[in-house]
Order: sequence, then structure tokens, then C-alpha cells
Amino acid sequence: MGTKTVGEALIDLLEANGVEVVFGIPGVHTVELYRGLAGAKIRHITPRHEQGAGFMADGYARVTGKPGVALVITGPGLTNTITAMAQARQDSVPMLVISGVNRRASLGQGLGYLHELPDQAALMKSFAAASWTLNDPADLASVVAQAFAVMGSVRPGPVHIEIPTDVMPLPAGEIVARATVPARPGAAAATLRQLAALCDEARRIVLMCGGGAVAAAGAVEALAQKLDAPVVMTVNARGLMAGHPLRVPASPSLAATRRLIAEADLVIGLGTEMGQTDYDMYDDGRFPPLARFVRVDIDPLQLARAPHADLPVLSTVEAAVDGLLPLVAARSGDGAARAAATREAAWQELTPKIRTEIGVIEAIYAALPDALVVGDSTQAVYAGNLYLDLARPRAWFNAATGFGALGYGPPAAIGAALGAPDRPVVCLTGDGGFQFSLAEIGSAVDAGTRVIFLVWNNDGYQEIETYMVANGITPEGVKPSPPDFLGMAGAYGVPALRLSDVSELGAALTAAKERNGPSLIEIHQTRTRGATA
Repeated sequence: MGTKTVGEALIDLLEANGVEVVFGIPGVHTVELYRGLAGAKIRHITPRHEQGAGFMADGYARVTGKPGVALVITGPGLTNTITAMAQARQDSVPMLVISGVNRRASLGQGLGYLHELPDQAALMKSFAAASWTLNDPADLASVVAQAFAVMGSVRPGPVHIEIPTDVMPLPAGEIVARATVPARPGAAAATLRQLAALCDEARRIVLMCGGGAVAAAGAVEALAQKLDAPVVMTVNARGLMAGHPLRVPASPSLAATRRLIAEADLVIGLGTEMGQTDYDMYDDGRFPPLARFVRVDIDPLQLARAPHADLPVLSTVEAAVDGLLPLVAARSGDGAARAAATREAAWQELTPKIRTEIGVIEAIYAALPDALVVGDSTQAVYAGNLYLDLARPRAWFNAATGFGALGYGPPAAIGAALGAPDRPVVCLTGDGGFQFSLAEIGSAVDAGTRVIFLVWNNDGYQEIETYMVANGITPEGVKPSPPDFLGMAGAYGVPALRLSDVSELGAALTAAKERNGPSLIEIHQTRTRGATA
């Protein structure tokens, strides 16, 4: 590799670390990074907007468990990607963003260079999990290794590497392209013994699982069964206890789920941020105090945040649960009955409108049992986040948690389809959110992905309009005119139809699954019969 440029060597290092796809829009500030792509095994996907590149990387990462990679130009290319990076940070999604930056001598000088920012490095360091500027080619392998170590060793999130344009074509020197092996924390034996003692003392245990528990699904189920503990799942953990009597696929923002948690004498949080969008969705401040709380997390800073943990456990969920299982005694009790009662009470708590919307989502899985449903911020998605009983984990994720970025769904679904080409991918998006990234239909066509865009059309931002009315505010700005979505799809050569009745959804999805490219289906909340109660 001694004769290769920095740009060429970078591609080799990405390939050595298992990168198979990169998302980006080339420009004069990144062309030298593209020099090595033609001879690599890495596939390049071109979105219609750099924000789409970031969201595609996010969707790809969630499905594969590997970092999503975006390659963008300095200045506007990078600032366009920031929204996607912020969403990834809030949802703990590993993402590597590689950008250009102007030549070294010009940085901070305010000379009016193309795409110049006052201090791009400072901007990125304000919110990326880590950011590096590669000023010396000799540091390339070390910087890439550090980037993959951060994404694989601590709480996942977006990391950034910027390479000045005058560094990209320089000789890289002697670099050995090897994979980074991340070191992940495991719980101390003494801590696990403390936790086992707490478990043996407790009589009504509840497990609260977040996205960090999904990789340990089998072990978590075994622990729940041994402890006779109902398992409350956040949005990103849904499907974790598929079909199990101890499952509680209802949001901890619901009163019924909160009662279950409040009545527990020991609550164990496994890989969950305990964030507002899961635990206090309605911002009512009524999440109950926890009698005794144990928290297992990979991030030491998260362990120090509220709610206070009586016993913080710095560990991956896998290591902690595997270590705890042989230390606790099995018990039998009323755990399954408590879980069943919570499921029923949570369902009864929902309005008829929300139950109808959940029924539409259930119809998707009935037609396509192995589907991945990638959501945007829209009413049907909010409904599913409140209650959705899934047959497997990693089959449902969306942007209505954490950062809550509109326009996430379409590009994230494309990334998911590239990461799981053998599974049907349904993008559930609203008419408002879809217009943030409508042009990504073309990206789906170019990439040959079989994404099914399912548009929930209510002619505006109805959720916000309802909120305004409920708070005595005259609605304003909530009626952006939707386009003819069928016509938009047709412009890209994508088959599309509008349902007259929700009962037609199954057949429409089955037909769309058989196509070799994307499809679009529209459900109109008032014109499609059965779409609302």
C-alpha cells in the first residue's frame, strides 16, 4: 500500500473493517476519496441529498449491526448530514461520516474558499461522539482504527473524520489494512454477585429493555423466565420477547405499564437510555419513582444520569446477563399474569383511533410476516410506538423517538433494504414527512431496492393541528398541500396505487413484494375506508 494515496488507502481500510456500502454525493472536495472505489468491493449509493446519505447509513446500521458510512463534501454536504447524525446519536446508531475540508493552510483564515465554514472541526466536535482532522497521512490508519473502536466499544453513535483536500492525494505510506477489534466492557464479578443478591431478595421484578438489549435476546428471555419477570420493551426493543407470556409490548408512557413498574420491588434496566420519548412521551412527568433500580449500560455517563441507579452496572447487556444467569435462583409466581394484565389494560387505555392505526400496522405484518417496517414521524407510527406486539426484534424502527427528524423514513428504508436485501421493507411515512425527502424515490430506483413506500396521507400535519386545538391555539401552518403521490411515483417509473379500503392493503403489499424495484401505496385517512375509527 506504500504507493497508494490517502484516498485510496482510506477505501482499503474501510474494506478491511467490513464496510460493504457507502452513501454519498461526490464533489470536487471528495473526488480524491473516490479514487479507490472503482477497484474496491464497496458499493456506492447516491442519494438525492446528503441528509438522505446519513439516514440511509442509519437504516443500514440498524439492520446489519455494522456502522453505516456516509461520504460527503465539506461545508454544505456536511451540514446537510448533521440532522441524520443527530438522529443517530439520540438512538445510539453507529455511523461514520467522512468529509472533506479545505486545504490545511486555509483553515480558520476566512479567505472565502468554496464551501468554507468558520471552524468545521469545532462544529462537529460539538455533537459527534468523536471527530478527527487528518492533517498527516501517517495518522490515517490510527484515526480509522479509533473511529471503529469508538463505534464498537462504547455507546454507539456518529463519528466523523475530515480530510483536507491537500492531504487526500498525498502518498499514504506503508499502511497495513486490518480490522479494528473493539474492546467492550463486561460486568465485574463482585457487581454481578450484588445484583444476584438483589434478585433473590425481590419478589416482583420487572425488566425494562431498550435497543441495547436486542443483541442479547435469547439470554434476556432466559433471565426473564428464571426471575419470573415481566419485560417492558421500548420502541427499539419491540419483538424481543416474541410470543412469550412475560412480554409487555406497551410503552412505559402508558398508565398501565407505569403501574406494573411502580408495583415492582426491583426494576432492572437493560440497555435503555430511559429517555423522554419512550418513558414520558406525553411530557406529563408521571413516570413513577422506582423502589429499587439496577441499570446495565455500556456508557458510564449514562449510568450517572437520572433516574438514580441503586446499582449501576457498566457492561454490555450480553456480558451482564450471561454472567448473572448462573447466579440467580429460578422462581415461579405471577409474572405471566401481571404481564397479561398489563397488556390488556394498556390496550384498553388506547383510543379507538389509535387501535385502528395499530390494526393497519398489524395488517402489514400479516401480509408480510418477515417485513421490516421503517417509520417516519406520522400518526400511525406514533400509534405503533405506543403498542405493537411483534414476532421478532429489529422489525420496527422509526424517527419518532429521540431526535424525531421528519424525512427520515424513505432514505432509512433504502438503507435497510440494502442491509437486508432478502426481506421486504415497508416505509411507513406521512404526507408531510415524505415531502422532506420525496426525491429519494429516485434513489430507491437507482439502487434497485424493493422498498414499499406506504404513505399515510392526512393532508397536512394533523398531529400538530390536533395539539394546537387541544391547547387553545388557532391552527396555523399545518396544511402544507400534498402532491399527487401516485403522479410523483409515476414520474420515477414506480408502480403506485391509492387504496379505497384498508382491506385491500394485504393484496397490494403481496403484489408489491414481487416487484424487482420500489412501489408506492397510499392510504388516505379520510378517503380510504377503514383507515380511522
